[in-house]
Amino acid sequence: MEQLTITEKSGANYFLFELDGALNAYTLAEFQQKVYGAIQKNNVVVDLSKVVELDSSGVGVLMAAFNDGEDLSHKLYLMALSNESEKAIDQTGFTHELNIINSVTEVA
Repeated sequence: MEQLTITEKSGANYFLFELDGALNAYTLAEFQQKVYGAIQKNNVVVDLSKVVELDSSGVGVLMAAFNDGEDLSHKLYLMALSNESEKAIDQTGFTHELNIINSVTEVA
């Protein structure tokens, strides 16, 4: 069974979630709850550098958090995409609309 480890950190104007493992229909419940709660309060950075699988359910959670953030004037940033996460996000066709960064120093 796949696993997802979530490490939480915070910066001056953002919450950071470092994901390690698979973000899919089986593992997303805890992350979904955390990211939806965080985007209500501040900007959110999701580090995807150690994500080994990202399915359509995982992408859906990211897109919903992105939309929630826009409604609240908060931004969702996707940082350091792994090969697997980059492929999944490219398939959405929204790559250029999303806030993709390489480092937390890019958080506005």
